[in-house]
Formats: sequence, structure tokens, C-alpha cells
Amino acid sequence: MLRTPTGGAGHGTADSAGRLVSIGTVLTLLRDEFPDVTISKIRFLEAEGLVEPRRTPSGYRKFSAEDVDRLARILRLQRDHYLPLKVIREQLDGVAPGEPIRIPAPSPHSDAVPEAPERPSAARVGREELLAAAEVDEAQLAEWESYGLISEASGGGFDAESVTVARLVADLGRFGLEPRHLRAMKAAADREAGLVEQVVAPLRRHRNPQTRAHAEATMKELAGLSVRLHEALVQTALGVRLR
Repeated sequence: MLRTPTGGAGHGTADSAGRLVSIGTVLTLLRDEFPDVTISKIRFLEAEGLVEPRRTPSGYRKFSAEDVDRLARILRLQRDHYLPLKVIREQLDGVAPGEPIRIPAPSPHSDAVPEAPERPSAARVGREELLAAAEVDEAQLAEWESYGLISEASGGGFDAESVTVARLVADLGRFGLEPRHLRAMKAAADREAGLVEQVVAPLRRHRNPQTRAHAEATMKELAGLSVRLHEALVQTALGVRLR
């Protein structure tokens, strides 16, 4: 009989006489320790390649005891160590099923939280270079700035992301979309960035240096997921309108 995985990171177990269970049963088994886990979360972890349940001929997912144990390990590593999925995958793929995962111990001086090292400045371009890259004139750039779509970095110049934004705004303009039409996109992007920052902020303040080091990777992962979700939502909305 399959039982709920318990124990510390890397020590979860799930017993079964070779029996496969449904995703609903997996959810029940995990919820005692992980009350916030959902079916969508399990499906997301599968989509990211962290767990590979079997499929019945009709397409239903079936999970083994090892799958449940792996899911429990993943959820613990996220909850207790704030590790991004890429790092979790590397950790799990490097150990045999049931083998403890060794999380590197924090530095002996980790009681004092050191300041994060200053990040090197990314390459920046000047105003003329930005105009040339986007193939627009000064009046257009000034209009974009007035709507908050583009702004100079502190210290002057425009970073690589600003160049990308400029090119995309210019491309959209060729379809008749003006800067005033894009304000909603900018506002939505600012809100999404705020949500990502809420998740990452505790990682940056964590006492464990390794956790703080993973903050940027987590931010990039969340940003990528946000972009994918935005694209999927737009495609879904367009699909509804074109039916």
C-alpha cells in the first residue's frame, strides 16, 4: 500500500507493490506535508521534465512510488532551500532513487550576511546607436520615452533590453500600434515584475549564501514562465475571437 512520503530532504519514501496510482491519489499523498500542492503544480513539474509518469493507452497519468518520492523531494528542495527547478533537476539526476541529496553547507561565516557583489555593468549603447538599431528618428524615441516604454539607465545610455524593446515597439508601429496603445502592456509588465520581485526578495535576504546565489536564477526562471504564460493567454484570447 502506497503511503505519503515523509522525512527530511532526500529521505522521503513511498512504498508500493508495483502499484501505479492516479494524479489525484498523488495529490492526496502529498498534501499532508505540502498543503498548497495542486494538480496544476504536478503537471507543471512534469512539463518541466522533473518527473515522468507513465501513461495509459487512453492518456491518463499513472505514478509509481518512485515518482511520488521524487515529487516530494522536489517540493522539499523548493520549500526548504528555495532552489530553482534547473538546480533541483541536476541534484536529483545525480543521485540514485532513495539516496540522500547533499545540500552544500553554508559558509561558517554565514551569520553575517555579506553584501552582494556589485554586478558588472552590462554593455550600453548611446542614443544615436539606439535610433539606428530601431530604425526610428529622435521624435519617435522621445514619444516612447514620454509613455514610459523606454528610459535611459542610471548613469546614461540604454541597455540591451532597451534596444530589444525599441525594435519591438518599432515593429508594432508598422502595424499601426502607437505608443499610447502599448501603455497597457507596459503596466502589465511592471505588475509582473513586482510579483517576481516578491518571490525573489526573501531569497536575497536568506542567511544561506547558496540560497542568495540562486536568487537571480530563480528570477530568470520566473520571468521566463511569466513570458510563456502571457504568450499563451494572448494566443488563447485570439483563438476565442477568431472562432
